[in-house]
Amino acid sequence: MNETVLVIDFGAQYSEVIARRIRECNVYCEVLPWTTSTTFIQSKSPIGIILSGGPNSVYEKSSPRVDKSIFDLGVPVLGICYGMQLMVTLLGGEVVPAESEKGREYGKAIASFDTRCKIFKGLPNKSVAWMSHGDHTTRIPEGFKVVAHTKNCENAAIVNENKNFYGVQFHPEVEHTQCGKEMIQRFLLNVCHAKGDWSMKDYYKKAIEDIKNEVGNKKVLLALSGGVDSSVAAVLLSNAIGKNLTCVYVDHGFMRKNETEEIVSTFSKYDLNFIKVDARKEFMNALKGVSEPEKKRHIIGKTFIDVFSRVASELKDVDYLAQGTIYPDVIESGSINGNTIKSHHNVGGLPEHLPFKKIIEPLSKLFKDEVRELGLEMGVDEALVFRQPFPGPGLAVRIIGEITEEKLNILKDADYIFREVIAKNKYQNKISQYFAVLTNVRSVGVMGDMRTYQYAIALRAVSTDDFMTANYAKLPYRILDEASRRIVNEVQGVNRVVYDVTSKPPATIEYE
Repeated sequence: MNETVLVIDFGAQYSEVIARRIRECNVYCEVLPWTTSTTFIQSKSPIGIILSGGPNSVYEKSSPRVDKSIFDLGVPVLGICYGMQLMVTLLGGEVVPAESEKGREYGKAIASFDTRCKIFKGLPNKSVAWMSHGDHTTRIPEGFKVVAHTKNCENAAIVNENKNFYGVQFHPEVEHTQCGKEMIQRFLLNVCHAKGDWSMKDYYKKAIEDIKNEVGNKKVLLALSGGVDSSVAAVLLSNAIGKNLTCVYVDHGFMRKNETEEIVSTFSKYDLNFIKVDARKEFMNALKGVSEPEKKRHIIGKTFIDVFSRVASELKDVDYLAQGTIYPDVIESGSINGNTIKSHHNVGGLPEHLPFKKIIEPLSKLFKDEVRELGLEMGVDEALVFRQPFPGPGLAVRIIGEITEEKLNILKDADYIFREVIAKNKYQNKISQYFAVLTNVRSVGVMGDMRTYQYAIALRAVSTDDFMTANYAKLPYRILDEASRRIVNEVQGVNRVVYDVTSKPPATIEYE
């Protein structure tokens, strides 16, 4: 077993970022909901526990809480923002709402640190800390001392060194906090005494062993989209069970221009049982008249299942359905904290009517960059490993409103041009994801002295490490200019191009 740090999630938008920061230190971690019992937490034998932030106030009766017994496990605890306030409250301190600017902080703050504290040791005694709180600690618990403060927060960080309890009112996990990653690293190494035994090489060996033990000589059907996740899952499963794996690629009609042909060509070369299913008409008919994003995703998910059910019924003795589900899919679908950001067609359990014994999700504990790292560890071609992420529902969730053949063709052409311009300017390795969206907005334009009333295309490009947060990419104007001119001139039905300059959060990377 790997050393494990547990992140207890209180509905924070940054819980997954905390987990990613921990894994960057080669320490395995899991995110658990605040409703998790102390007994279950103890069964995980954690070397450390981190209490996340959250939107609630600890003094409210309905606020989420862990049992106080979590502090009796003899395990180091780090409370972040709400997590610190909860620690203070449960251990006898006091948290109250800020009645004025004093005690209330949002955004950038200059913090002063006691660098004798283990998590600040060797770091600057003053630096930027990112704050987001309307409540503040007015009395710290017995046995604690203050180790950081800001102009408006006298208790910006506290510690009980005898019990290894640490609390920070700011968010060390976000990029905006200078030295935040180093603070988390110091908590792991200096307080939890982590050895850092989490690596893709070890994960690969264990994953192969787990798959063999689970599957034995049974047969597995994998939903292969041709994306990074399902492709890495395919190679991993193939290495574990060989010809007992059948990979099915469903052509739903919403892939990027020429992509289906490329996928068929690529995977026909692998030592896999590869089946292509043409279900384009079925998906289009199912989505006729549908505009609401979540309904689109649910319909596409259900149609996927129906298609796989038919395929499975034609295959002999298939016991398992495998999927390329990754950790952010699980989290965003609400499986961790119950707050669904968006549905993922490969998350949510196994419908009773499916003819499979169980679902296998060998990547469900990995973040996107870890999936790529695993692919490289297995020797998967770099062009495939670093393929741009693409949502399961494809272009269906990049067309705002009802989907029609006309809209689909417009978006395919516009997206192809944008990607072509990015590649021509050798910018594809400088950004994490980039694509076009067909908005449901028509606007007036002038083309050839004639009035037009056509669609607006939105271009989206982001930079990110883990896809849980992302910054919009500051593309050079020459790229935006070329893409805009080409799209308007070459794609019939478009007379306007806009560029999205919103980061995640508050937006998501995809539009639907």
